[in-house]
Amino acid sequence: MVIQIDFQSDEAIYMQLRNQIIFSIATSALREGDSLPSVRQLADDVGINMHTVNKAYTVLRQEGFVTIDRRRGAVVSLDLDKERALSQIRDNMRVELARAHCRKIPREDLYALIDEVYEEYEQAQEEDPNV
Repeated sequence: MVIQIDFQSDEAIYMQLRNQIIFSIATSALREGDSLPSVRQLADDVGINMHTVNKAYTVLRQEGFVTIDRRRGAVVSLDLDKERALSQIRDNMRVELARAHCRKIPREDLYALIDEVYEEYEQAQEEDPNV
């Protein structure tokens, strides 16, 4: 798993880390049951504070992407509660859709964007022979 942090970004480092792990799960670079690097190891590898990694792992656990195991650390373990996931997605999309609305981006363009991004994940999974 390759993590690249943009230290010049306005986005919090723990959110960049969280997002990249979610992208890795979506593209099957990480799979159910895979262990993530230890907090110390990932912090050293990326050059960030251990508390930042711990915060990202905590958010991933709260969002249902990982579980924390005393022996194995953070493990990819997807919470497949569709209603909970849809509620979380709805909450996150409200802000993004408000931003699009303020910029007068038509609904059709947003639908096309959703299809484009979703297709990227499907293609990544198709390219991986282990899926």
